[in-house]
Amino acid sequence: MNNVFENLPADLTNEHVLDLLNTPQVRIERIVSQGHCSPKTGWYDQHEDEWVMVLQGEGTLAFADGREVTLHAGSFLHIPAHCPHKVSYTRENELTVWLAIFFNADPQGEPEDE
Repeated sequence: MNNVFENLPADLTNEHVLDLLNTPQVRIERIVSQGHCSPKTGWYDQHEDEWVMVLQGEGTLAFADGREVTLHAGSFLHIPAHCPHKVSYTRENELTVWLAIFFNADPQGEPEDE
């Protein structure tokens, strides 16, 4: 059996992303941040829906419409496809461990090319 908290990276010079599952229908990632944020310019604008949960730590997501949502351990959020967003904050002195699930919510739709 695997554990999402096993083998957390010791070097967090860069944010660490690990695919836990990657199929044509769904992708599940463990993301480990420590003071990492998205680039100041630009937004994530994904063709997939994203369901994200903070398992440990704290992170804030900013949205192009001006909203900001802070997630703490146990908090989760659904981000629809093409909803521009970015990570604006994670704690510098503590690991933030995210679980992100990417999927196509439209059963009739086909994933678009990026």
